[in-house]
Amino acid sequence: MKPLPFQTDAEVTAAIPRVVQHLERGGLLAYPTETVYGLGSRAVQANVAALAAMKGRVATKPFLLLISDRSMSEAHGLAFNASADALARAFWPGPLTLVLPGGSGRLPDLLRGPDGGIAVRWTSHHAIAQLVAALGAPLTSTSANIPGQAPGAGADAISRRLSTPDNCWCSTAASWGTARHRPWLIAPGRGHRSCAKVY
Repeated sequence: MKPLPFQTDAEVTAAIPRVVQHLERGGLLAYPTETVYGLGSRAVQANVAALAAMKGRVATKPFLLLISDRSMSEAHGLAFNASADALARAFWPGPLTLVLPGGSGRLPDLLRGPDGGIAVRWTSHHAIAQLVAALGAPLTSTSANIPGQAPGAGADAISRRLSTPDNCWCSTAASWGTARHRPWLIAPGRGHRSCAKVY
C-alpha cells in the first residue's frame, strides 16, 4: 500500500477526488485526525460491516462519525438537546465526541451504542474536514490499531500494519473476498506526530 500525500494544500486538493471515489465504491481508508490515525468508511451498512471485520471490532463497540459541520449531523437526523448544543457550540470543531440520539433509517444501526446513541465529532483536522465535505456525508472513524494495541504512530506504521499478511490487517483481496474493501492510506507527511486519543 502506497500512502497518498496529504499535507500541503495542493496534495489535499489532488487526493480528495480519488479518495472520495474510493469511498463511494465501498473502500476503506486510513487517515490522519486531530488525535491519532483513524480507519474509516462511508456510513452505510455494508461499508461499516467491512470496517468492523477489518478492525476485528466487536459489534457492541460502535464507531464514531466525523462530520464537516454541524448541519451534516442534523441532515442525518441526529438531535441536539440543550447540553449537547452548549458543548457543540463551545468545543466544535475539535476532539470532542458527542453521543446523539436520532438517525433512525438514515444511519446504520451498527453505529449505535448500547444506549441507542451515535457518537459524532466535528473534526478540526482541516484536510479531513475538506474530505468529509467533499464526500457529502459523515466518515466513520476508529483508531488505526488492532484492538488492545496502541494506535499506529504515523503513516509508515499504519502502512506496515495494514499490509502484513499475518494478522487481521491483511489487505489482500483473498482476505476480504473483494478487492474493493482494500484500504487506502492518506498521510500528512513524515513529521506528523499524534497525541493520545480521547473519547
